[in-house]
Amino acid sequence: MPANLTFDALKAAVAAGEIDTVVACITDMQGRLQGKRFVAHHFVASAWEETHCCNYLLATDFEMVTVQGFAATGWNKGYGDYVMKPDLATLRRLPWLPGTAMVMCDVLDHHTHELVPHAPRSVLKRQIDRAKAMGFDVMMATELEFFLFEQSFSELFDCGYRGMTPMARYNVDYSIFGTAREEPIMRAIRNGLWDAGVPIECSKGEAEAGQEEVNAKYSDALDTADMHTIIKTGVKEIALQHGASVTFMAKYDHRRAGSSSHVHQSLWKGGKPMFLDEKAPHGMSELMQHYIAGQLAHAGEITAFLAPFVNSYKRFVVGMFAPTKAVWSLDNRTAGFRVCGEDTKGIRVECRIGGADLNPYLACAALLAAGLDGIEKKMPLEPAVSGDVYQAGAVREIPKTLGAAASAMGTSAWLRAAFGDEVMTHYHRAALWEIEEQNRVVTDWELSRGFERA
Repeated sequence: MPANLTFDALKAAVAAGEIDTVVACITDMQGRLQGKRFVAHHFVASAWEETHCCNYLLATDFEMVTVQGFAATGWNKGYGDYVMKPDLATLRRLPWLPGTAMVMCDVLDHHTHELVPHAPRSVLKRQIDRAKAMGFDVMMATELEFFLFEQSFSELFDCGYRGMTPMARYNVDYSIFGTAREEPIMRAIRNGLWDAGVPIECSKGEAEAGQEEVNAKYSDALDTADMHTIIKTGVKEIALQHGASVTFMAKYDHRRAGSSSHVHQSLWKGGKPMFLDEKAPHGMSELMQHYIAGQLAHAGEITAFLAPFVNSYKRFVVGMFAPTKAVWSLDNRTAGFRVCGEDTKGIRVECRIGGADLNPYLACAALLAAGLDGIEKKMPLEPAVSGDVYQAGAVREIPKTLGAAASAMGTSAWLRAAFGDEVMTHYHRAALWEIEEQNRVVTDWELSRGFERA
C-alpha cells in the first residue's frame, strides 16, 4: 500500500511553502527510527538521491552505547559511513508535525552501494525476494499494544519511572465508556496516522489498566514493517504533544499483563489466497500447513527475533494472554500460533509470541524464512492443540530466557543458511550484549531484597 506523497507532489508542496522539513529515516536494531531532518528545499534539490549516517547506528544498544565485538564495525574500523538511500515510494506527510514529510531509507554500503546485509530492512527484503522467486506475494499485519500514562516522558524520566499513573484506572478492554478518558489522545493517534497514509482500522482498550491497542490494515510485508515503525513513533510523538507518555516495553510491571505485537501472515499468488483450500479441513491448504509446520519446527531458533530483550521474556506468564507453548491451534488465544479466519479467503496464521518491543523487519523476516522452509521441505503439520494450551503436557515450549533463545539462534545452521553468516553473527552478538548488561547491573529488586537481609 503506497504512502500518500509522490516526489512530484513533495516538490510542489515545498515550492508552495507547505512543507519545510523532510525527515529521512532508517531503522536501527531495536526497531527505532534514526536519521536526519532536512530543510525541504535541500532534500528535493539533492538529498533525495542519498545521504549518509555513521555505521554505529546498526551496532549500538538502547542507550546508544558503542558495543564492541561486532564484525561489521567498531573502534578498530573507525566507525565509517553508511549510505541512506531514500525509498521515495514511502514519502508521506506527518500531519502531527507541521510542515513535515518523512521518507524511509535503505542502508547501503558506502563503497559498493549494495544493501548492508544486517540492516533490518535488508534482512526482510531478502526473504521477500526469496518468496517472490517461489511465486508468492507476502501479506502481513502487525497489532501493537502499549500502555498510556498521564505523566509526560520527561516527568517519568526525572522521577526514575516511579509512581506512574496509567490513563485508565482499571481494565477497559473493549469498553467504550472506559476509553473515553484517553479518547482525545487516541483520536489524534488514529486520525494523525491515517492522514500520514497509514491505514489505521481501529483502536481499543486492552486487557490491563492503561493498556491500548491500535491496528492497521494488512499490506505487503515490507510496507507492514514500515508502517509498524511509523505507528510506534507517531504514537510516542502524539502522546508527547498531549503531555502524556507511552511505553512499548513487553513488560513494564510484573504485576501487569505485557504488551504484544501479534503478526498475521498469509501468502498470495495472482491476487488469490494460497492458504485457502475450500475443500480442506478448516479451509487450510497444504501450502498453509507446510508454512505453519516450518514455523513450529524453527520456533525456538527464531524466538530471539520475536523477543529480543531480557525484559521480553517477563511477558510469557500463564493466564495473561501471552503464550508459553510454541504450538498451533484454531482460534485459540492461549497458543503461540493461532489460525484465524478459517474457511474464508482471510485465512491466516497469527504468531502471538512477539512482544511490542520487537523489530518488525527482523520478526517478519524470521517468521517468513521459517514458513518458506516448511514449504520447501513439505514439512507435515502436527495435530492442533486445543483447550487451555497453558496446561498442555509435553509440548514444545517457548524459550524461557533470552539466554536460551540466543543459544538456539546462535547454533542454528538453518538460520545461518537463510539469513547469512554475517547477519546471524551480528544479531547473536547483540543478544549476548543484552545478557552481559543484565548480568552486570544491580537492579532495584536485588537492592530491596538484599540490602538488610543479606
